[in-house]
Amino acid sequence: MSTRAGLSSAWLAIPYPSNPVRLCMLPLGLLVTLTSSAPLTGQSIPGFAPTAATRELQLERRLQAVPDTLSAQIFTRVLAAKPHVAGTPAQKETADYVLRQMASWGLDTQRVAFRVYLPYHDSTIVEQMTPTRARLTLEEPPVPGDPTTILKPWPAMNGGSGKGDVTASLVYVNQGLPADYLLLDSLGISVHGKIAIARYGDSFRGIKAREAEAHGAIGLLLYSDPKDDGFVVGPVYPEGPMRNPQEVQRGSIYNGDGDPTTPDWPSTVNARRVHEDSLDVSHIPVVPIGYGNAEILMKEMRGAVVPTRWQGGMRFDYHLGDSSVQVRVAVWPERGQRAYKTIYDTFGRLRGSDFPDEMVIIGGHRDAWGPGADDNVSGTVSVMEAARAWAAVAHEGFRPKRTIVFATWDAEEWGLVGSTEWVQLMRDSLRVGAVAYFNQDESAAGRNFSAGGTASLQGLVRDVTKTVQMPGDTASIYARWSQAQAGRGGRAGRRRGAVSRAGIEPALGDLGGGSDFSGFYNYLGIPSIETGFGGRAGWYHSAYDTYTAMERFGDPGYLSHAAEGRLAAVIVARLADADVIPYDNAALGAYLAQLANPIVPGARITEPNLARIARELNDVVQAGTELRAAGQRFNTVRDSALSVGPIGAATLSQVNHELRQVEQRLTRPEGLRGRPFMKNLVFASDRDNGYANIALPGISEALRDNDVERARREARDLAARIRAAAATVVAATRAVLQPR
Repeated sequence: MSTRAGLSSAWLAIPYPSNPVRLCMLPLGLLVTLTSSAPLTGQSIPGFAPTAATRELQLERRLQAVPDTLSAQIFTRVLAAKPHVAGTPAQKETADYVLRQMASWGLDTQRVAFRVYLPYHDSTIVEQMTPTRARLTLEEPPVPGDPTTILKPWPAMNGGSGKGDVTASLVYVNQGLPADYLLLDSLGISVHGKIAIARYGDSFRGIKAREAEAHGAIGLLLYSDPKDDGFVVGPVYPEGPMRNPQEVQRGSIYNGDGDPTTPDWPSTVNARRVHEDSLDVSHIPVVPIGYGNAEILMKEMRGAVVPTRWQGGMRFDYHLGDSSVQVRVAVWPERGQRAYKTIYDTFGRLRGSDFPDEMVIIGGHRDAWGPGADDNVSGTVSVMEAARAWAAVAHEGFRPKRTIVFATWDAEEWGLVGSTEWVQLMRDSLRVGAVAYFNQDESAAGRNFSAGGTASLQGLVRDVTKTVQMPGDTASIYARWSQAQAGRGGRAGRRRGAVSRAGIEPALGDLGGGSDFSGFYNYLGIPSIETGFGGRAGWYHSAYDTYTAMERFGDPGYLSHAAEGRLAAVIVARLADADVIPYDNAALGAYLAQLANPIVPGARITEPNLARIARELNDVVQAGTELRAAGQRFNTVRDSALSVGPIGAATLSQVNHELRQVEQRLTRPEGLRGRPFMKNLVFASDRDNGYANIALPGISEALRDNDVERARREARDLAARIRAAAATVVAATRAVLQPR
């Protein structure tokens, strides 16, 4: 832990410098003596020869000595000084700042620009027409004691809203998911020709917009219910961290990834484009409002009382609605060339000494819907702190074996645009050279740790958390993480733990959708992970996601920011420095076999068809078992070979090349049915949720559609691809065994 880990409340009141300069770095020899001691010999690390493991542990202590709370606070106060929506001058300033910092530390820097479709709103109106007429004020007012909120907030908007000026009766549709509309149908309630109002939660907002339009609604209002993140949960801002009545949850409703005008190619300046009238986007006006405004509209609604589970936290009975409340919703998005904006991804690179064409990439998005101290200045700061740590050891002459790329993405909030466009631009190089992608999103706004990622890297994450201290604690992250999961019955965290399994070790979640790993993992099949600290708060995508809120409630003292920076630096080290990339394909195979087992009992199919699909699923289980055996054999051969002496560079290059292809074998070029971007057949975002993941999506979606023959074909295809992955592991094993 850094000597600056305990900032006093008096220090926090000091304003950040108007022109922050390069942060000083103490001599690392001194810094190392300030960290907690740990044995540096007698330990083994997967993928490292014994002598290399000893050097690696020494390096990791030095890396951990660099990230601190002072730099985290400075970075946060600069980057969250004002709203910085993608495509605005303020957002370009964040790119300039990150690049200046990384260049000052000695990293090679690069800026990559894309021209993308980001239509702002020329005007947005929500107006109650009956029983009384009143135009709603949509944006948040200033908050006493929070200087950032004095600045003009970004307009309340849902990126990707359709245009229109409509007036109609208001119908409450709960969360606006497919099951909600089925229940409305059973009650004889239709939204056709009406305006729906739905509460946020349990899915990506784009699914809510899709379903409203599909069921004939001519407009949609989205609001955050106090039962979910407002006064029902706890004190609201500024007295507490929960959402106050005026806070608006902005956000994109685009259900795809990347620029919709360039669906499978990069949005370079002169790229060919799909015409905006042909885009697969919302065609009805959609507007987010705070629950203060929702109360104005909904307390006047009549009609049937909602089902009990649809009742939210506002202090009146919710009704489905009739003609008593008429509402006007009007949105005028930009059109034509005005809808296109230039965005900037930034990169700091540290070239590898042994395998410079192999890349370990760590990234987080810089853009926000407001000041974005949590989402996602916190992730950007984690990337910067990891970069600063690596730059410090590079100044002493140490170079990683592989090239490390420290990325910050633009326009994530509009549909993972910046990262997706870069992945599409670089896809050939990434398929050959990418080792792993490490995502940082909302990574330091609390003390509850969670993690997620592909099964082949989950053991690595657990191992590293044993070496990094929990923020504000003497125990390791691993120890507190294990205790917390045991107390929750094995549940993992919300963002990074959508699926968890109880066990001796803490469970990691699986990657579905909703953040910048998607282009790497879902599109290319590159092994990916994400980690972070979180907590309960209601400022998500609002004007009150400020550094003041962060310092009061999210991460007082910036302890979690510093801890995540240390963790990130070390995880990157394990991937960048290993002689043999430390994938655990035995764990991947075992997990694939496990995933194929429970998929049938939950399917709504008849007994004869159940038996038919069970045969194919048993073959998927068998293929997973074969991959597990191949992975176990490789791990044994790898460890034995590394223990007897150095492996030649040519052999290592061949072995690691084979290993990098294993998980790419589990992708399909044409992607999932109806979702060509989702090429990974292990996990994808749920097509009817958007955030949650779905295991073995090709099979699962076919079963959901009651298409048994398609499910059988999907299972046969997946089994073949798993066996191809196992054959690739076998090839890596043979490469290790070849004469030295």
